[in-house]
Amino acid sequence: MDISTSRFGNVEIDAQDIIQFPEGLIGFENAQNWVVLSDESNDAIGWLQSIDEPDLAMAVVSPRRFSTEYRVRTGKSEIEALELSDSDDTFVLAIVSKHEEQLTINLRAPLIINLSKQVGKQVVTTDEQPLQYVIASPAAAYRKSA
Repeated sequence: MDISTSRFGNVEIDAQDIIQFPEGLIGFENAQNWVVLSDESNDAIGWLQSIDEPDLAMAVVSPRRFSTEYRVRTGKSEIEALELSDSDDTFVLAIVSKHEEQLTINLRAPLIINLSKQVGKQVVTTDEQPLQYVIASPAAAYRKSA
């Protein structure tokens, strides 16, 4: 299946790779069908590309890559729609944002994906995770000497 994107052009995907977010994402409730695309230049980053809105793509990462102790804490009712069972493969992603000159991830609103059923949901955690967890800062400025 071919999808059209503004960032990546036409991309061929398998229909079984489409992840449905029945409630959309926070701020993007009408975009319910997504696919995760790999980044050829950086294996730490993926791109969550909307199939419904070709102009909409977000950089995503596994939060545990940057915060090894990270755990999603949320009420059971928050994830009921994912129909998770012990045998389901579950994946957690965090959206990457740029704030000032830093790249950050939002640990309080992760994406939880039931890979077995290809359904996901963005949840708001019930604990005090940082809203902006810095994953990259600009290189220190170097002064040239004569």
